[in-house]
Amino acid sequence: MSSLTVYANEPVTRGKVVVHTSIGPLDIELWPKEAPMACRNFVQLCLEGYYDGCIFHRVIRDFMAQTGDPTGTGKGGESVFGSKFKDEFHSRLRFTHRGLIAMASEGPDTNGSQFFVTLDRCEWLDRKHTIFGKVTGNSLYNLHRFNELEVDAADRPEFAPRIERCEVLLEPFDDIEAAGEAEAAGQPRALLSSHDVLDDPRLSKKSAIEPSADVPDTAPRPAGGASDAQDARAADAATDEAAAEAAFEARMLEQMHAKRQ
Repeated sequence: MSSLTVYANEPVTRGKVVVHTSIGPLDIELWPKEAPMACRNFVQLCLEGYYDGCIFHRVIRDFMAQTGDPTGTGKGGESVFGSKFKDEFHSRLRFTHRGLIAMASEGPDTNGSQFFVTLDRCEWLDRKHTIFGKVTGNSLYNLHRFNELEVDAADRPEFAPRIERCEVLLEPFDDIEAAGEAEAAGQPRALLSSHDVLDDPRLSKKSAIEPSADVPDTAPRPAGGASDAQDARAADAATDEAAAEAAFEARMLEQMHAKRQ
């Protein structure tokens, strides 16, 4: 499979963050539909400056570079949800190329604040770590600099790069900006539960694991009247989804224009 085919099979990204590091910026595009909790966690921590100053405490050549722990030990960090959150896997998001952004964890459903960027393909991580974004554009070339670092036996760089600041260019969630404004005004941040996150109308309603084409469809089909009603409901749902998508695209353009002014 060619690299073009791999990229074409990936879902459309929505939302963009620039992570400015001491070895150059990383332009990151997000998948909030496919990994809503991971993306919300990442964006909100970026807006709060949580990652500012974090070092890349673990770097393995041609594999990955890990960061997101304010203690710099690889044992710290907290999510915005106040506890560890669940993994989010999707059949169209796989570790097939470099530049993927994924949650670092100690095991199933133990995601916090730490994340890593892949420096090469690593398919053995599929369904073990949540992929929620990817590095894009010319900033992909900055990934080569991680491979040039001298590391010790514990994969810790001798001179560890660090995150200087995170710049959210396009926010994929409406309410995060309001939460940031409330915090600036001295009000406590209101955290959303996983139910609030998953009720976002822009999030994918499809199963994260798509059924295989090799599995025969043995489910009984409804009679004609029920089928017609289902078709009508499906058409209405498609219309609503298209309207929501159009509104979302318009809001993203407004944010981009505002950033440029």
